[in-house]
Amino acid sequence: MTDPAAGVAGTGPDEADWAAAVAAVRDLPADAQVQLICHVNPDGDALGSMLGFGLGLRQLGVRQLRATFPGPPEVPEPFRALPGLDLLVAEQDAYPAPDLVVCFDAASESRLGGLVDRLATAGTALVLDHHASNTMFGGINLVDPRAAATSVVAEELLARLGVRLDAGIAEGLYVALTTDTGSFRFEATTPAVHELAARLLATGIRPGDISRRVFDTRPFGAVRLFGEVMCRARLEPAAAGGNGLVWTYATLDDLARHDQRPYVLEALIDSVRCTAEADVSCVVKQVRPDEWAVSMRSKGAVDVSRVAVALGGGGHKFAAGFTGRGSADDVVASIRAELDKALIGA
Repeated sequence: MTDPAAGVAGTGPDEADWAAAVAAVRDLPADAQVQLICHVNPDGDALGSMLGFGLGLRQLGVRQLRATFPGPPEVPEPFRALPGLDLLVAEQDAYPAPDLVVCFDAASESRLGGLVDRLATAGTALVLDHHASNTMFGGINLVDPRAAATSVVAEELLARLGVRLDAGIAEGLYVALTTDTGSFRFEATTPAVHELAARLLATGIRPGDISRRVFDTRPFGAVRLFGEVMCRARLEPAAAGGNGLVWTYATLDDLARHDQRPYVLEALIDSVRCTAEADVSCVVKQVRPDEWAVSMRSKGAVDVSRVAVALGGGGHKFAAGFTGRGSADDVVASIRAELDKALIGA
């Protein structure tokens, strides 16, 4: 039986699911409109998987093809060199009733924002994801919680469709794979992950250049901002059943003061999660006056997906997130309470 706190994704797609997905693409009419959608505030896996897959569809001859995500059409700086960016359109320019809609890296309908209606207006809705908390909201669901990234699922579907990996497709999938595995440092890194990375690198993409752009470059203002936000970090050794919680927060005023865009805060969790005394880490990032995007990480003693799902989000045991309301203190208080419940449930 599937654990309700961990979603309903099960153990992954079966052959019938793969066959249905392949047919959904192969049976498209010549003039079909295909809309690709990834989640709000897209990360490397969401954008890389979507654009890499889009280039694969273009190789198959799909011509009426658009990609988008909810919210302002701003691509974070680390991903502005991704091949396939010409596929991107603003949310309002998405096809209103596409023949096929493909969703990437979204664990639930709520992550699609104002684009959620395309699930109903599309001829077929296909979901590609790897979150254990996925609610299986598509007509066809390729959801594999064992996959290290959504790009793993995307690459297999492309292979089943007979798409030849080229450098453009490979770069998107490689960015997706490296971001969600933390440059192959996280627990989901398996021999199969390295084998996929080898196939992608064999196309001629340059991992050093990609890593510098994605992981090792940020504006000086962001460096100053990180220092300020890290000074606010709080360690609570007794939280999470004595496993420890470390957290900090960043406000819209912080971003304005240092003249930075919100995307720079995505890397902040990596600086917080290394705290030796805490199993659970979180960064609370202000989106609106009473709305916060929360990133959570665990070293393994606590399943943070249970906390995120309980608070309206989703994710994995080791990495999850949700949208919080109220003040930063309110959001952290809700995390403390759900951490205790999650440990009791476990």
